[in-house]
Amino acid sequence: MTDNDDETYCMIVDSTGPPQADGPPYAECVLCREPTEYPESYKGVTLCPRCEWQDAQRTACSG
Repeated sequence: MTDNDDETYCMIVDSTGPPQADGPPYAECVLCREPTEYPESYKGVTLCPRCEWQDAQRTACSG
């Protein structure tokens, strides 16, 4: 592996997330039903910042 491969081994480089909302109404988190940072009109799974962080902790690369 090259140095660049080491830096991006556990990272998703070409990921696009949901758009950030300019203001209310916000979409509900699918896990805890708290408001998220995403617009209510966004279609797909939306998580609040706390649940996003917890999900990232669960799926983090351990290697």
